[in-house]
Amino acid sequence: MNEITSRLDELGDALERAAERNVARVRSQRRRMSRRLTIAAVAVAVAIPGLAFAADRLIGGADVARSLPAGVLALAGTNPSCTVVVQDVEYHCVLERPPAPEVSDWKGTVEPTVDATKHVNGGCRSLTSEGLVWQCYIGHAAVEQRIIGEGFLGEYAPSPGSG
Repeated sequence: MNEITSRLDELGDALERAAERNVARVRSQRRRMSRRLTIAAVAVAVAIPGLAFAADRLIGGADVARSLPAGVLALAGTNPSCTVVVQDVEYHCVLERPPAPEVSDWKGTVEPTVDATKHVNGGCRSLTSEGLVWQCYIGHAAVEQRIIGEGFLGEYAPSPGSG
């Protein structure tokens, strides 16, 4: 009977230690969850105004249409009309009139776009020989499309380029 009692005491002690470890683990998880919830709340508090600011800065087709002739003089007076393909990234533009005849075959020609602050914000590629249809990309997408170099993105461009 003494051996059984001793064995039961050992088992009880082992159960007690296991229970203490379990309680400590649960408390630690609660602290981590509390920290995660705090971080999530802060992130939401920062993100919501950020999203509102970003929504105010969306680039529309009209913005891209204005930026095309602002980037290159040959497109002045062409009255582009642009539609969104991927918001703030890709636009499909059609010119009302062909560009200046300084290029005999516009297909594949790439030109920068310049925003209202006179900074290079992207670029476009002509899809047709007469230069009436363009695919435009804003920001880093223009770099990825190899329309402009990364160092050119954001550069000040006070007037449309020529030649």
